Amino acid sequence: MKLFAFTDVHGDRNIIKKIIKEAKEEHPDILICAGDLSNFGINFNRLLSMFETLKLPLLIIPGNHETQELVKNACKKTNFAISIHKGVFKLNNYFFFGYGEGGFEKEDREFENLAKKFKKEINKNSKVILITHAPPYKTNLDYLENTNSYHGNNSIRKFIEEVHPLINICGHLHENENKIGKINNTIIINPGKGKIIEI
Repeated sequence: MKLFAFTDVHGDRNIIKKIIKEAKEEHPDILICAGDLSNFGINFNRLLSMFETLKLPLLIIPGNHETQELVKNACKKTNFAISIHKGVFKLNNYFFFGYGEGGFEKEDREFENLAKKFKKEINKNSKVILITHAPPYKTNLDYLENTNSYHGNNSIRKFIEEVHPLINICGHLHENENKIGKINNTIIINPGKGKIIEI
Protein backbone atom coordinates (compact mmCIF):
# COMPACT_ATOMS: atom_id res chain seq x y z
CA MET A 1 0.00 0.00 0.00
CA LYS A 2 1.23 3.47 -0.89
CA LEU A 3 0.43 6.43 1.37
CA PHE A 4 0.99 10.10 0.60
CA ALA A 5 1.30 12.00 3.88
CA PHE A 6 1.68 15.70 4.62
CA THR A 7 1.29 18.09 7.52
CA ASP A 8 1.36 21.75 8.59
CA VAL A 9 0.39 23.30 5.26
CA HIS A 10 -1.17 26.27 7.10
CA GLY A 11 -3.40 27.38 4.25
CA ASP A 12 -0.65 27.79 1.64
CA ARG A 13 -2.47 27.09 -1.64
CA ASN A 14 0.75 26.83 -3.63
CA ILE A 15 1.96 24.04 -1.37
CA ILE A 16 -1.42 22.30 -1.64
CA LYS A 17 -1.25 22.52 -5.45
CA LYS A 18 2.23 21.01 -5.32
CA ILE A 19 0.97 18.17 -3.10
CA ILE A 20 -1.91 17.50 -5.50
CA LYS A 21 0.44 17.51 -8.51
CA GLU A 22 2.82 15.07 -6.82
CA ALA A 23 -0.06 12.82 -5.73
CA LYS A 24 -1.28 12.64 -9.34
CA GLU A 25 2.20 11.53 -10.41
CA GLU A 26 2.71 9.00 -7.59
CA HIS A 27 -0.77 7.38 -7.58
CA PRO A 28 -1.02 6.67 -3.82
CA ASP A 29 -3.84 4.59 -2.36
CA ILE A 30 -4.57 7.02 0.48
CA LEU A 31 -3.77 10.63 1.41
CA ILE A 32 -3.05 11.48 5.04
CA CYS A 33 -2.99 14.95 6.63
CA ALA A 34 -1.52 15.04 10.15
CA GLY A 35 -3.10 18.40 10.98
CA ASP A 36 -2.89 22.15 10.38
CA LEU A 37 -4.22 22.16 6.84
CA SER A 38 -5.32 25.71 7.58
CA ASN A 39 -4.06 28.78 9.38
CA PHE A 40 -6.34 29.13 12.43
CA GLY A 41 -9.21 27.48 10.52
CA ILE A 42 -9.42 30.19 7.82
CA ASN A 43 -10.98 28.87 4.57
CA PHE A 44 -10.72 25.31 5.86
CA ASN A 45 -13.61 23.98 3.75
CA ARG A 46 -12.24 25.57 0.61
CA LEU A 47 -8.74 24.22 1.23
CA LEU A 48 -10.10 20.75 1.84
CA SER A 49 -12.16 20.84 -1.35
CA MET A 50 -8.98 21.34 -3.41
CA PHE A 51 -8.19 17.64 -2.90
CA GLU A 52 -11.47 16.46 -4.45
CA THR A 53 -9.93 16.25 -7.93
CA LEU A 54 -7.66 13.42 -6.79
CA LYS A 55 -10.63 11.12 -6.16
CA LEU A 56 -8.74 9.47 -3.30
CA PRO A 57 -9.65 8.98 0.36
CA LEU A 58 -8.07 11.67 2.54
CA LEU A 59 -7.66 10.75 6.20
CA ILE A 60 -7.32 13.90 8.26
CA ILE A 61 -6.96 15.03 11.87
CA PRO A 62 -7.09 18.58 13.26
CA GLY A 63 -3.87 20.29 14.23
CA ASN A 64 -3.55 22.99 16.85
CA HIS A 65 -4.89 25.48 14.27
CA GLU A 66 -8.22 23.64 13.89
CA THR A 67 -10.97 22.26 16.10
CA GLN A 68 -12.30 18.74 15.84
CA GLU A 69 -15.77 20.16 15.08
CA LEU A 70 -14.46 22.19 12.14
CA VAL A 71 -12.70 19.19 10.60
CA LYS A 72 -15.55 16.77 11.25
CA ASN A 73 -18.21 19.06 9.77
CA ALA A 74 -16.08 19.88 6.72
CA CYS A 75 -15.44 16.19 6.04
CA LYS A 76 -19.18 15.44 6.18
CA LYS A 77 -19.69 17.79 3.24
CA THR A 78 -17.32 15.79 1.03
CA ASN A 79 -17.33 12.28 -0.41
CA PHE A 80 -13.57 11.76 0.02
CA ALA A 81 -12.36 13.30 3.31
CA ILE A 82 -12.57 11.24 6.50
CA SER A 83 -11.96 12.71 9.95
CA ILE A 84 -10.17 10.09 12.03
CA HIS A 85 -9.57 12.27 15.10
CA LYS A 86 -10.23 10.03 18.12
CA GLY A 87 -11.27 7.31 15.70
CA VAL A 88 -10.17 4.46 13.48
CA PHE A 89 -10.29 3.88 9.74
CA LYS A 90 -9.97 0.22 8.81
CA LEU A 91 -8.75 -1.02 5.46
CA ASN A 92 -8.15 -4.76 5.13
CA ASN A 93 -5.93 -5.55 8.11
CA TYR A 94 -4.67 -1.97 8.49
CA PHE A 95 -5.93 0.17 11.36
CA PHE A 96 -5.40 3.93 10.98
CA PHE A 97 -5.74 5.40 14.48
CA GLY A 98 -5.91 9.20 14.57
CA TYR A 99 -5.49 11.79 17.30
CA GLY A 100 -5.05 15.49 16.61
CA GLU A 101 -5.31 18.98 18.10
CA GLY A 102 -2.96 20.05 20.89
CA GLY A 103 0.71 19.43 20.36
CA PHE A 104 1.91 21.13 23.52
CA GLU A 105 1.08 18.60 26.25
CA LYS A 106 3.66 16.23 27.72
CA GLU A 107 0.92 13.87 28.95
CA ASP A 108 -2.57 13.39 27.53
CA ARG A 109 -5.09 11.43 29.61
CA GLU A 110 -7.77 11.59 26.94
CA PHE A 111 -5.44 9.95 24.43
CA GLU A 112 -4.49 7.30 26.99
CA ASN A 113 -8.17 6.45 27.61
CA LEU A 114 -8.85 6.21 23.87
CA ALA A 115 -5.74 4.06 23.45
CA LYS A 116 -7.10 1.55 25.99
CA LYS A 117 -10.29 1.15 23.93
CA PHE A 118 -8.32 0.94 20.69
CA LYS A 119 -6.12 -1.86 22.03
CA LYS A 120 -9.25 -3.99 22.49
CA GLU A 121 -10.08 -3.64 18.77
CA ILE A 122 -6.79 -5.05 17.52
CA ASN A 123 -4.98 -8.37 17.66
CA LYS A 124 -1.41 -9.50 17.08
CA ASN A 125 -1.97 -9.58 13.31
CA SER A 126 -3.32 -6.02 13.12
CA LYS A 127 -1.18 -3.54 11.24
CA VAL A 128 -1.46 -0.19 13.04
CA ILE A 129 -0.66 3.20 11.52
CA LEU A 130 -0.77 5.91 14.19
CA ILE A 131 -1.50 9.45 12.98
CA THR A 132 -0.97 12.24 15.52
CA HIS A 133 -0.37 15.95 15.29
CA ALA A 134 2.08 15.93 18.19
CA PRO A 135 5.27 13.90 17.92
CA PRO A 136 6.09 11.29 20.55
CA TYR A 137 8.47 12.24 23.34
CA LYS A 138 12.24 11.93 23.06
CA THR A 139 13.08 11.31 19.41
CA ASN A 140 14.81 13.50 16.85
CA LEU A 141 11.32 14.62 15.76
CA ASP A 142 10.55 16.48 19.00
CA TYR A 143 14.05 17.70 19.85
CA LEU A 144 14.61 21.42 19.32
CA GLU A 145 18.20 22.62 19.12
CA ASN A 146 17.37 26.18 20.17
CA THR A 147 16.05 24.92 23.53
CA ASN A 148 18.27 21.83 23.76
CA SER A 149 15.24 19.86 24.94
CA TYR A 150 12.43 17.51 23.88
CA HIS A 151 8.87 18.77 23.33
CA GLY A 152 6.92 15.65 22.37
CA ASN A 153 4.12 13.75 24.06
CA ASN A 154 4.95 10.94 26.48
CA SER A 155 1.46 9.38 26.27
CA ILE A 156 1.98 8.85 22.53
CA ARG A 157 5.41 7.35 23.19
CA LYS A 158 3.99 4.90 25.74
CA PHE A 159 1.36 3.81 23.21
CA ILE A 160 4.04 3.20 20.59
CA GLU A 161 6.14 1.18 23.05
CA GLU A 162 3.13 -0.99 23.98
CA VAL A 163 1.35 -1.42 20.61
CA HIS A 164 4.32 -1.26 18.19
CA PRO A 165 2.53 0.41 15.25
CA LEU A 166 4.23 0.12 11.88
CA ILE A 167 4.45 3.89 11.55
CA ASN A 168 3.64 7.06 13.49
CA ILE A 169 2.95 9.96 11.12
CA CYS A 170 3.12 13.25 13.02
CA GLY A 171 3.84 16.95 12.58
CA HIS A 172 3.52 20.16 14.61
CA LEU A 173 7.21 21.05 14.98
CA HIS A 174 8.10 22.71 11.67
CA GLU A 175 11.79 22.64 12.52
CA ASN A 176 11.71 18.85 12.17
CA GLU A 177 9.90 18.53 8.85
CA ASN A 178 11.02 15.53 6.77
CA LYS A 179 12.84 13.93 9.69
CA ILE A 180 12.53 10.22 10.35
CA GLY A 181 13.12 8.53 13.70
CA LYS A 182 12.48 5.22 15.42
CA ILE A 183 11.04 3.87 18.66
CA ASN A 184 11.91 0.18 18.78
CA ASN A 185 10.59 -1.06 15.39
CA THR A 186 8.12 1.79 14.84
CA ILE A 187 9.14 4.34 12.22
CA ILE A 188 8.32 7.93 13.23
CA ILE A 189 7.86 10.30 10.28
CA ASN A 190 7.22 14.01 10.01
CA PRO A 191 6.26 14.11 6.31
CA GLY A 192 6.45 17.90 6.02
CA LYS A 193 4.85 19.18 2.83
CA GLY A 194 4.53 15.73 1.28
CA LYS A 195 6.13 12.30 1.50
CA ILE A 196 5.39 8.93 -0.09
CA ILE A 197 5.32 6.10 2.45
CA GLU A 198 5.11 2.51 1.26
CA ILE A 199 3.89 -0.11 3.71
